[in-house]
Amino acid sequence: MNSAFKGLIFGTAGIPLSTSPASTLHALDRLKELGLSCLEVELVRGFRFSRETAMAIRRRAEELGIILSAHAPYSINFLSAEPGKRLSSQEQLLSSARLAELCGIRNLVFHGGFYGTNPPDKALEILSETLKNIISILRSEKNRVILRLETMGKKSQFGTLEEILSLCQEIEELQPCLDFSHLYAREGELNGYQQFSRVLNKVAKKLGEDVLHDLHLHISGIEFGEKGEIKHLNLKEADLRWEEWIMALHDRGVAGRVICESPSLEADALCLQNLYLAYKEKSKKFF
Repeated sequence: MNSAFKGLIFGTAGIPLSTSPASTLHALDRLKELGLSCLEVELVRGFRFSRETAMAIRRRAEELGIILSAHAPYSINFLSAEPGKRLSSQEQLLSSARLAELCGIRNLVFHGGFYGTNPPDKALEILSETLKNIISILRSEKNRVILRLETMGKKSQFGTLEEILSLCQEIEELQPCLDFSHLYAREGELNGYQQFSRVLNKVAKKLGEDVLHDLHLHISGIEFGEKGEIKHLNLKEADLRWEEWIMALHDRGVAGRVICESPSLEADALCLQNLYLAYKEKSKKFF
């Protein structure tokens, strides 16, 4: 998608709240009405539509120019102590990628799992081996969906920025999903223009400058405590400096998809989009 659009486009994590009736197909029309450009299809609690529906979603998204991504089930945990759960996790990610392919989806977000009794270095080793195998299976099936491993907000979960970038360095076909709310919640420090810019610079240094031209980003307000993330909040109810985040993304020349995960999905997505477009227009006047 590098050359398909310039800059950032904005959308929601799942069906906009104002969609009626509430379905993925109707969500596409609602997003177009709202002036938003992308949708992350939530497969987080399993698969709820048929092959025929998947093909219909693909056709309608193409007609409307809505860019689709997807999020695999929350139940995936490649680090479980139970072999059955690890095998089930592999099948869930493969099934999600196959359904994503039918929908014309290019980017599939997923979580690595909870450390459990695994030290971080062992967790990294397990995930590396597991994901190499999954990607090999998908490529043998001619499935070109890009797997995107998400940065996580709970300290008990695999998914620090360093862990995600390390795996993406090792596995060429793996890409990051950068959730800046999670990054903030995990350590309580990453909040402000300079901090956001440092993250983007680190991503470019580790994975190459081109990665910044096709990022998949999550954002929301966030409540957190000593153990990290507690829950998502609306942007204006939290202290995440999202205005500075938008400015940092713009100034660094980032392109890609911004997926809003606030409880007030489309309202906050539109707020972010409007701020981005206004800042973009204002910046033109200085050049």
